[in-house]
Amino acid sequence: MGKPPVNYGVYLVTDSTPAILGTGDLCAIVAAAVRGGVTCVQYRDKHSGHDVVVDTARRLHAITRPLGVPLLINDRVDVALEVGCEGVHIGQDDMEYQQARNLLGPDKIIGVSAGSIQEALKACEAGADYLGIGAVFATPTKKDTKTILGPSGLRSILSALASSGHAAVPTVCIGGVNGSNARAVLVDSSTPTKTLDGVAVVSAIVAAPDPAAAARHLLAEVLAAKVPGVIRAVAHLSPLSHNITNMVVQNFAANIALAVGASPIMANEAAEAEDLAKLGGALVINMGSLSKGQINNYLAAVKAYNAVGRPVVFDPVGAGASALRRQTVKDLLSSGHFDVIKGNEGEIQTVYGATITQKGVDSTSSLTLPQKAALVSTLARRENNVVVLTGVTDVLSDGTRTLRIDNGHEYLGMVTGTGCTLGTVISAMVAACPGDKLLAAAAGAAMFGVAAEMAAGRAEVRGPGTFVPAFIDELYAIRKATAEGDMRWMVMAKIQAIEVDEGLI
Repeated sequence: MGKPPVNYGVYLVTDSTPAILGTGDLCAIVAAAVRGGVTCVQYRDKHSGHDVVVDTARRLHAITRPLGVPLLINDRVDVALEVGCEGVHIGQDDMEYQQARNLLGPDKIIGVSAGSIQEALKACEAGADYLGIGAVFATPTKKDTKTILGPSGLRSILSALASSGHAAVPTVCIGGVNGSNARAVLVDSSTPTKTLDGVAVVSAIVAAPDPAAAARHLLAEVLAAKVPGVIRAVAHLSPLSHNITNMVVQNFAANIALAVGASPIMANEAAEAEDLAKLGGALVINMGSLSKGQINNYLAAVKAYNAVGRPVVFDPVGAGASALRRQTVKDLLSSGHFDVIKGNEGEIQTVYGATITQKGVDSTSSLTLPQKAALVSTLARRENNVVVLTGVTDVLSDGTRTLRIDNGHEYLGMVTGTGCTLGTVISAMVAACPGDKLLAAAAGAAMFGVAAEMAAGRAEVRGPGTFVPAFIDELYAIRKATAEGDMRWMVMAKIQAIEVDEGLI
């Protein structure tokens, strides 16, 4: 069966003590937190009897399992075995790792706490699936902390793991981390060779007045902190961005790809797709220049990239403008899998199945932000992918996590092809970061929007004509600065997680 894949981004550790939980209902808090964006739950109860812990664990597992969120039990291996949850987390004073592995078998997750380089290396060498490193700061939820690490201590442990061949072992930090400092902790502890995979929190969610809102805020902070890593990966890997795109933007899209660090190729011929798909990049299908011959190229290219498991980005340009375009959308969706679908409001509505009449490639603008969130979340879950709805506010979702990004400038709407080139940027990010496609899409959208704001603010930019070269320059500048560890541009990035009411769609 194998271990389930785990996103450790927002890791909730529960606390059932009155000082933290108060009179709250732990199961209701966890349910709200998971809805808000918690990606992993550890149930910790050091004081209750076996039967109480098992009963609570069963109820928690009934909440987390349908949503694909792993439930781990702190220390109590017997409880994890009885409940059948995804694994356990053990501390330095708990059961030895190998004993826990012998009891649980090879398919369960075992995480280990580490407060020093020695403890971290020992846990990795034993076979730990992930590490919980801390304490970062002093915290009232754990009074027996031996060492306060701070971001610099985290950085030392991460460096040691990387230099010892354990860079691939996921890590989260714990201890005094909350919504106000999570981004700074993640950024300040990162090293060129290893970064934290997430933050573990207790009271920041369990004691929060609104656990779902607290989880959403943490989710956004964690994703924002990881954006530079995606951009660095593109600069390092220079992944292929294979564009089958419209004739109007081919040169522009190639220049944009080069600016962000990708390697572009504008290749429409279906016969090339099988070879190009094997080069480790991503494919962009842009429906701007539509013809029957081009449709056959789309179908063949999607098949080739799906066959080798490489990402495909679909830009259904003008999807609602004609019967041919609407039918092409249906044919493409039924022909293979698209990892990201990016379009304006009218295009995304058409992909969803609504009958929208577009004037060329122009977007409609009739949905409220909550309606857009419901649309992208529902469509992403239906297609098992990431959906990006562009506009003054970009709305992105993978069906579980939904974000808004409020960066950009009106000049983007005055230049032909900027929307198309966003698809190219996203393809580079997804090629470099296929493990979290929502993060990759968010990185592309944030970089794109901030670069536009920076370009528009330059003294020599007087309108759309002078904006374009400045925009390319700023994309390049962000790429170079990020690769060199300068993340000041991220102060401008406006990324938030938003609540979804799917009854609105």
